[in-house]
Amino acid sequence: MQFRNNKFLLGLCLSFAVIMTAGAQQFSKPEDAIKYRKSALFIMNAQFSQIGSMVQGKVPYDAKVAADSAAVVEVMSKLPWTAFGEGTDKGETKARAEIWTDAAKFKDAQDKLITESAKLAAASKTGKLEDLKLAFGATAGACKNCHENFRAK
Repeated sequence: MQFRNNKFLLGLCLSFAVIMTAGAQQFSKPEDAIKYRKSALFIMNAQFSQIGSMVQGKVPYDAKVAADSAAVVEVMSKLPWTAFGEGTDKGETKARAEIWTDAAKFKDAQDKLITESAKLAAASKTGKLEDLKLAFGATAGACKNCHENFRAK
């Protein structure tokens, strides 16, 4: 999936981030928090997959599209974590109990993803596919680590 107007999407994500960060802890019910985090992760995945298609040679490399997508990934990587609060371990979620029983490890995984996403955004701005490939691999590793340890299959 390729978003044609990535500037609009980035602006929307940034607005969403500002609004939700201001009150991110204030979900009226656990289902709202679950929906919020799933939405943030969905958008991040869609943009990350677009970059993945380029680094894997499935679609032609477009430095601008890669940079726009990486910017969205960087913003979205910061959003879902406040929505893993009390009561959000039940319901329509793939979140494993280890999120709450090993909170320090989960926090480390979050921090790693945020750090690698920032590196991905920086690498995308060089316009060099090789830089993007390296940063993509590291970011994908951070995603994989979190999925293996904290997401039910």
